[in-house]
Amino acid sequence: MTLAQEAKVAVVTGAASGMGRSTAVMLAKEGWRVLALDRVATTFSEYGHTITTTEVDVTRRDEVADAIEAHCAGTGQVIRLVANIAGIYPPSTLDDFTEDLYRRVFDVNVLGVLNVTAEAADRMADGGAIVNFASVDAFAVSRGQLLYGASKAAVVMLTKELALELAPRRIRVNAIAPGWVNTPGNAATGRMQAAASGVPLGRVGEPDEIARWVTILAGPDAGYMTGETVVLSGGDVIR
Repeated sequence: MTLAQEAKVAVVTGAASGMGRSTAVMLAKEGWRVLALDRVATTFSEYGHTITTTEVDVTRRDEVADAIEAHCAGTGQVIRLVANIAGIYPPSTLDDFTEDLYRRVFDVNVLGVLNVTAEAADRMADGGAIVNFASVDAFAVSRGQLLYGASKAAVVMLTKELALELAPRRIRVNAIAPGWVNTPGNAATGRMQAAASGVPLGRVGEPDEIARWVTILAGPDAGYMTGETVVLSGGDVIR
């Protein structure tokens, strides 16, 4: 297999909708072969030859391992990019959080990142890239997001730790921290219009704008960057 072929294999989680779906499609358009993972069944009819979909719960490491093994076994394919986008954001406060909710949020948002990274790393080539999805809530307090904010702060620190651990293998690890983005999940909150009015650029982001940064962080222009988190919030959170 040539280096060019190796450079075009990506794993994307949370691929059924929103930023995950936009990322999978953008990568496919740019010639990547994508393993699209989500716990919800999804299809990419226009990209059937370049996007392989598999139903996977990222909190189950055995399921992640099986999906990656099935995709790569027998082909000699080497993963060049992992985009850990799967995440959940149920509201929570000190008054209403439960142990079950805590474990569900941290299992998906934190353990999921570890599971996918651990299973993919052994199949990654030197020079590969991992892009984790954090959130502006990792840096700025958002009322009613007690557990979500804490989980995304954990993703920021995981990104730093993994960057150091994988640096000897020339695998770069960075993160993206989106603010309000026009996704089905955010639209369902009924708060996007009000949120847009408070964003300095006067609007929420679009999924493709966030997906573009996955390709930037995976590409040669970011070749000396690792352990960092890029905030994409239209100026809503500046650090």
